[in-house]
This record gives sequence, structure tokens and C-alpha cells, in this order.
Amino acid sequence: MTQFHVNGRFYDIEVSPDETLADVLRDKLGFRGVHVSCERGECGACTILMDGKPIPSCMVLALKAEGKEITTIEGLGSPGNLHPIQKAFLEEHAFQCGFCTPGIILSAKALIDRKEPLTALQVSHALDGHICRCGSYPQIVKAIMRAADSQKKELRHE
Repeated sequence: MTQFHVNGRFYDIEVSPDETLADVLRDKLGFRGVHVSCERGECGACTILMDGKPIPSCMVLALKAEGKEITTIEGLGSPGNLHPIQKAFLEEHAFQCGFCTPGIILSAKALIDRKEPLTALQVSHALDGHICRCGSYPQIVKAIMRAADSQKKELRHE
């Protein structure tokens, strides 16, 4: 048995040594927001947060994730209580088909969580490795900048 800590909950499941984290999250634990596309770590669709850092889950063997804190898109918000980044994506129309969106949002969360001032160029560089086939990059950058500004305002009011 291998224990996974995903979105604040613990899961004990059997995994084989050759299973990727992406496959375990999607197929065994049901986190369908982990999208698999290239299976080579190049597109960003399967990005999750492991101990707060964005990683392509298709490139990590599941056994290497034992004892790590894993966050998928399902762990950020819910339909009635969206995470500020998710709200910003809706407000800026930062997606079309949505296939790349979960991975991009998780990378954006890791970037914003550093609580450093951001420029659009820094956001663009942070998204290197994410492919949006619909070409929504300008709206994606705007949404991330909006979410970062929103967090900055919240921190000032605390």
C-alpha cells in the first residue's frame, strides 16, 4: 500500500512501480482535472502542485509522491466557492476549450503564492512549458495579473 496526501485527504492504494502520478491521480483516485496529453512533460496539461511546486505529473513515478503534499485543480475551489485565480480566469475569459486551464491555474497559484510583485513578462516566463492550443495567452496573463493584484489587496487589508 502506498499513501498519498491529495487535496488535504489521505488515500491508501496499491500502485505498481511503473505507474505515473498522473495515471494514479486520474484513474485510481478520480481527479479528472489532471489532464494527460503529451506524456513527455512538455505541454503542462498534467501539472499539479507537489509540496507547493508545479510539476508535470506525467513525468513522476507515483511511488516518488509518497509523503508529499499534492494539490490538483479539484483542491483549489468548488463551483460555489471559486479560488481567486479561478474567478480571475472567468472574469478575463482566459480559456476556450479549458484543457490546459487546470495546469496553468496551478502554476499560477505557485507563482502568486511567492507573494512577490509580478510583471506580465514574469508571468509569461512562469508559464513556459504550458501549451494552450486555443491561443488564450493574453487573457491568461491578464487573469493571473488580476489574481495577483487581488491577493496583494487582500494582504494589505489583513
